[in-house]
Amino acid sequence: QVQLVESGGGLVQAGGSLRLSCAASGTISGINTMGWYRQPPGKQRELVATISTGGTTNYADSVKGRFTISRDNAKNTVYLQMSSLKPEDTAVYYCNYWTIWKRDGYWGQGTQVTVSS
Repeated sequence: QVQLVESGGGLVQAGGSLRLSCAASGTISGINTMGWYRQPPGKQRELVATISTGGTTNYADSVKGRFTISRDNAKNTVYLQMSSLKPEDTAVYYCNYWTIWKRDGYWGQGTQVTVSS
């Protein structure tokens, strides 16, 4: 009952920046966590960052200081500002929405981020 639409992926040179957006629609809980996960080629999906409705954030160590997650609760949209991008950031980035009513969460289709060296 929740749909996630991602945008903002693309190709960027090392050291550059991108901003990803994910808009959630459908039956939205007033208390939820939204976030970003990524899957580099040949690797497992991993946490990038999450943010709760109340604004509590969590970041993977590999992106701390470079990425910033934020959200607009009125628009049910989460953002990921990525700066100082590295080739190892290359991955498919997936938006996630989690609530106690759907404990395995909802996932977007993913957006490709490619960082050239």
